[in-house]
Amino acid sequence: MPEIKPKILITDDERSIRKFLLASLSAAYTIIEAEDGSQAIQLAAAENPDLILLDLGLPDMDGVEVTRRIREWSKTPIIVISVRDDEQGKIDALDAGADDYVTKPFGAGELMARIRVALRRVGTADEPLPLFESGALKVNLTLRQVHNREELVQLTPTEYDLLKLFILHQGKVLTHRHILFTVWGAGYESDIHVLQVNISNLRRKIEPDPSRPTFITTEPGIGYRFQSAN
Repeated sequence: MPEIKPKILITDDERSIRKFLLASLSAAYTIIEAEDGSQAIQLAAAENPDLILLDLGLPDMDGVEVTRRIREWSKTPIIVISVRDDEQGKIDALDAGADDYVTKPFGAGELMARIRVALRRVGTADEPLPLFESGALKVNLTLRQVHNREELVQLTPTEYDLLKLFILHQGKVLTHRHILFTVWGAGYESDIHVLQVNISNLRRKIEPDPSRPTFITTEPGIGYRFQSAN
């Protein structure tokens, strides 16, 4: 019986980029191509892809708008691939519902790693996650207990809520605004300082080396990403 490959929808108006992605990904994935935003939305609905690679600079509508429309009815992972390197553009895409972004030019190896992370996250999204373990860090989400190097870690309620949010979205970039709204609530979305203080305190309690964090990494000007230790 032939192997069923995950299906990826590539949306980019540059034929050369689509050709590069097709050559890089077709061995492991089934590829569908779209040249503009309208076609991407139609194919996302008709083909139900496992993941979407989306350029922001499309001829008929901005990729942020495409993301926003797809998010109205779909949780399919969306990875933005764009030549835009400005922080606001990335923030807008992530806040609209994108799961990750890769700035052009990019290497095939990096992109495939991001794809694997996104697909793994979808594969476990509906499964219970009572216990998280990575390196010396153990988090029991049922008992709300955190151990580091076999010692019980005392977290404040806010620090625990931050850690739980990160674990449930590991591998995904979370913007400052999203974190602040989720943990602190409406009205705190611009209070970056209080977030930075709590992140610093949390790193001090769970990171092997807080000055070189491996769990909670910074996405400069955008937010944070939580990753399992290697």
